[in-house]
Amino acid sequence: MQAHQIMKSDVIKVKETENVRSVIEKFIEHGISGLPIVNDRNEIKAYISDGDVMRFIGKQKDYVVDMFSFVNVIEGNDVPFEERAKNILEMNVLKIAKRRFIKVFWNDSIENVAAILGEKQIKKLPVERDGVLVGIISRGDVIRHSFKTLL
Repeated sequence: MQAHQIMKSDVIKVKETENVRSVIEKFIEHGISGLPIVNDRNEIKAYISDGDVMRFIGKQKDYVVDMFSFVNVIEGNDVPFEERAKNILEMNVLKIAKRRFIKVFWNDSIENVAAILGEKQIKKLPVERDGVLVGIISRGDVIRHSFKTLL
């Protein structure tokens, strides 16, 4: 079985020119936790997840080793949480998205897809064909299609 046989072709995505507000609205509206970012030609340029947003709005800490080899935590980013969350909304999605991301190709085997999802501990993978986004596969998709005839 190949990726295109189980992928969802109706992909929720955002354009590279959109802001983080668009991403958050799609996360909430569709109950998802990540989505691909594409250009006008539907080429995948980046991937953004709820973890990317959490890392940005979370309190930043810098770790410094002093002369006695103790690790001191220096609290950075004194901006209140609500303000950090509000500030991120109008930022371009590419400011916080991962430009290095993993994707699979439409004809990759399900075994390969399962291995990538498991080894990299990620929830879903964009599927590409001829350089453009054609679908998305989640861990749940692989489980459902792998075991539906065995149960």
